[in-house]
Amino acid sequence: MTVEKKYLDLLLVHIIFMIMCVAVLLLPGLAIGAKMFALIAAYNVLIPLVAYVRGHKEWLSIWAYVFILSLFQIFPDWFLATELETIAFPDDGFLMIGPVSAYMAGLWAIPLFVILFMGQELGKQRSYKVAYLAVAALTLFIFGLAEETMWMLPSWNAQNVMMVGHVAVYIVIPEILLGLSTVISFELVRDRPFWLWIIGAFTVMILYLGNVSFFYLLIERILPGV
Repeated sequence: MTVEKKYLDLLLVHIIFMIMCVAVLLLPGLAIGAKMFALIAAYNVLIPLVAYVRGHKEWLSIWAYVFILSLFQIFPDWFLATELETIAFPDDGFLMIGPVSAYMAGLWAIPLFVILFMGQELGKQRSYKVAYLAVAALTLFIFGLAEETMWMLPSWNAQNVMMVGHVAVYIVIPEILLGLSTVISFELVRDRPFWLWIIGAFTVMILYLGNVSFFYLLIERILPGV
């Protein structure tokens, strides 16, 4: 199967998903939490379904890994919402996991799928040095765009921290490191038993949680007092 076909399928899947997003978000009389849950569930069905039908076996591996990681990302979100109080999830009229909107359990899989896919492709075609630089830039763009726009739904919003626009400054480096650690950890476990995938994804989550805590301490507590 050619690289061109692989990219075309990826592009078509995301065009279809974008059309679904516009249609669902414009539906009247439905809580935003229910809309987000439906869209995120649709994405996490659409990717493996297209991968199976079109024969993109690597898509299945990438999606499975980032979906596991997305489930674990509930813990950092919970920590930020309750302990640091730097993020707020408004009452969206749907399911919650503690203080976190339930759809967050699958939401992280969407950007991380794109980031990991591109990291893998660039690693094969160029070099891992180029791939890691591209992953860092792509992660910054995707998560920065999300931070800048998701509050409008409303989905979540940063609070009580230094911000540029609607982007919390302390979270920028941890999110870049999240993208990089996702790519690196997948490279380490992709040909190994599935239980190591779970450990790998859990380790990425712990690293992210540690980075968030450190950079919050540095940017919000230490540097302002210097």
